[in-house]
Order: sequence, then structure tokens, then C-alpha cells
Amino acid sequence: MILTSLKNNFLLVYLVILVISGCTVVGPDYKKPELDLPNHWRIKPDNSANIADLKWWKNFNDPILNKLILTALQNNQDIRVAAARVAEYAARVDIIRAGFYPQIGYSGSANRNQLSRETFNASSSGSRVYNSFGVGLNVGWEIDFWGKIARATEAAKADLLAKEAARQVVILTLVSSVASSYSQLLNLDKQLKVAKDTVSRRKQTVALFKEKFAGGVISELEVAQIQSEYEFARIRIPAIERQSALLENAMSVLLGRNPGSIIREKQNNDLLLPEIPSGIPAKILEQRPDIQQAENNLIAANARIGVAKAAYFPNISLTGLLGYSSESLSRLLNNSANIWSAGGDLLGPIFSGGAIDAQLRVSEAEQKRALAQYIKAIQIALQEVNDALISVQKLQEEYQAQKNQVDALKNYLHFAHIRYNDGYVSYIEVLDSERSLFDAELALIKKQSEVFVALISVYKSMGGSWIDKAEDVANKVDFPKEENEDKSFPSTTLPNSILN
Repeated sequence: MILTSLKNNFLLVYLVILVISGCTVVGPDYKKPELDLPNHWRIKPDNSANIADLKWWKNFNDPILNKLILTALQNNQDIRVAAARVAEYAARVDIIRAGFYPQIGYSGSANRNQLSRETFNASSSGSRVYNSFGVGLNVGWEIDFWGKIARATEAAKADLLAKEAARQVVILTLVSSVASSYSQLLNLDKQLKVAKDTVSRRKQTVALFKEKFAGGVISELEVAQIQSEYEFARIRIPAIERQSALLENAMSVLLGRNPGSIIREKQNNDLLLPEIPSGIPAKILEQRPDIQQAENNLIAANARIGVAKAAYFPNISLTGLLGYSSESLSRLLNNSANIWSAGGDLLGPIFSGGAIDAQLRVSEAEQKRALAQYIKAIQIALQEVNDALISVQKLQEEYQAQKNQVDALKNYLHFAHIRYNDGYVSYIEVLDSERSLFDAELALIKKQSEVFVALISVYKSMGGSWIDKAEDVANKVDFPKEENEDKSFPSTTLPNSILN
């Protein structure tokens, strides 16, 4: 009877408090800020296509690049760090949300005691040494009457989504970095080929003119000038090789392995130049993970204002105990040994020295900061897309102008050779034309790479659901296991139970 009555009373109180607490949540509800968004970009590309949602790097038509990006998605350590952070914050949601439910525990004790001779009545019967045994089931439940736990859970969920968005930022940056680095690596290969071809030609020229000098045909001054141009071209080779090696080391880290060489087969001019992705500003903002991250940070900061406000109100909790206590272990579970208690606690602030007010001001300031960061993230996103689109257009114009200069310098060199052979000019004019053409060819190669990198920046700045496709690959990552350990890394896919 006692147990039944106690159970019914607890159930009644639980239902009443649940109804009341569900109607009282302090703090502001989140409202998406109104944004002043442009309807179009500063420039409209001549050729654009709605291909931002595809795995855009495949449009470069290079199987090696595809394989490198796949390797990076599977092995990059930054992705693993971000995945671990997502798993951590998913667990944090469960920790905070556990406060909604009663906390049930158990206890047990066994003691042998001896009373003091000074306090024990020697004339009474019995020994001053005795035993005590006890087992019990205890229940504690903090009622979320003011919505503190609800707001804290709301903030934790937003933090989790922000970390997931941060992981997508890592993926976006990784794919773009691998593609850009690969393009630059092919560019350096092409520069190296031009430099080596130039050195080879000038080496032959130096040998020829040394023979002419030995025959008394030309002066030592001309030989020195030709030797100088030869050494000038030779200087470029180790400089390019150094840049290439450093870039290979950086790419190796992106691929999740130790520094080393990077396999490539194509030269930069063999890569296909994909079309520029199309999209309007509002759509771009929806698909950029850094903006999603900033908005979730704002949602979390907004919810924490409610947590801070709830500190003004008392904490209400219910407690209960059901168990047995006896001096004899054999009689511990007898009905006569049962004990129980039920009660409620009310704990609230009267004077805190301004600590609660200060914490509320902290939360409100954090919310304002998160709002400013959210708006700034949007402005930066718009800037990055506009910058990338402008860069692609203007760099293509620069590339064409540079190409025209190379063509003109080739003609200049051709006619300089003719004039030299006809005896109208010295070989100095030929050297000048060769030096100008060499510099212009290297500049043309660099400009071509800049066009590719700028186009990659367009895809990066516009985001797109291609990030989800890349994330599917990253989700299949197998974390290294310790020896004799049979456990896999937690999945970073967010279960619906966490977000509901």
C-alpha cells in the first residue's frame, strides 16, 4: 500500500510539473535577422552554368586530380579533428538533455560500529558494538520550471550544428586547396620545362661563341654577356625546383601523409577550364557552411540569454528514497526494515553580489557579438564571390594580353636573329629579345595558373551541395586502431534523435 501510494503521488506530481514547466521558458526566442542582400553580383560572367552542385573538380578532366582529392577527403587530419569535435558536441547535447529526466541511483552500506564508553550506558543491556546495513533506491529530479535546461539544450544543439558546419568548412577548404595546389604544381612543371629548354639553348650558344672568341671573331665582352644570360636562366631552375618541392610537401600534408613527391602526368595547359557556376546571392548564402556556422553560433548565444535569466528564479527539485535499513543482514529485506522518504527542495537567490546580473550582461554581449559576426560572415561571403568573379574575368583578359605579348616577342626574336645574321645589329639585341621572351613566357604560364586558381575560388566561395557529396566520402574515413583494439571511430552523421 505504501509503495502504491508513493508511486501514485510521484506520478501525479510529475504530470503537474511537466505541464507547468512546458509552458514557462524564459529568454528570447530566436528570430532570423533581416538581411540586406543584393539581387546580383557586381559583374555577370559571359559564360556560366548551374554546375555548382556537381563535383566540380572532375570538370578539369584529370584523373590524377580526382584521385588526390579522394585521398585527401579520406586521410586528411584536419577532417579527422573536425569529425572528433562533432562527435564530442553530439555527446554534449546528450549530457545537457539528460537534465530533463529524473536521475535514479542506488546505494548500499555495511558498517560495524563501536560506541564510546563515555556515552554508552554500561548498565543497559546489549553491547556497545553493533552492525548496520542498508540498501536504497534514490530519485532526484530538477524541474525545468523556467526552461533553463530547455534553453541550454537549444544552445547545445546549435553548438553541435555549428561544429558540423565547421567540419564542412574544412572539407570545402581542403578540396579547394588540393585543386589549387595541383594546378600550381603543374604550372611549376611547365615553368621548369621552359627554363631547362632555355638553358639548353643558351648553353649551346655559349659554346659556339667561345669558339668564335677563340678564333678572334668576337670580343671577350660578347662572350661574357652571353655567359651572363646563360647563368641568369640557370638561376631560375633551382628556384622553381625549390617552390615545387615545398608545394609537394604541403600537398602531402593535405593528403594526410608524410612530405614527399606528388604524382602528376598532365601539364597545366592540358587541364580543361570549367565554366563559371551561376547563382544569386540569397542562394549562395544558404549553401555556404561558414554562414551556417555563424548563424548557429548566434542561435546558441541567443539561447544562453534564457539560461542566464533562469538564474534569477529558484531551482525546484523533487527527491525520493526507498530502501531498507537493519542492524542485522538477515533481517535487512524484512517489511519491518523498509524506509522511504519523499520531498521537494526550493533553492533560489536573494543576494549574489551582482553575479547574476553580470552573467546576464555577458550572455547579451555574446549574443550581440555573434550577431555582428554573422552579419560580417555574410558580407565577407559576398565579397569573396564578387572578388572571385572579378578575378576570373580580369585575369582572363590579362592572360590574353600576356599571350599577345609572347607572340610579339617571338616575332621580335625572329627578326633580331635576321638582323644579326645580316650584320645590322650586335648579338646584344638578340640577347635582349631572348631575355624578354623568356620572362614573358614564364609570366604567361603563371597567369594561366592564376586563372585556374581564381576559378577554383569561385567554386569555393559559392559553396554548393557538392560539399555534401564530398562529405559522404569523408564520412567513410577509417580511423587507425590501437593494437588488439576492436573499436571504430564514432560516426559523424548526426542522428535525428539528437536534433529532435
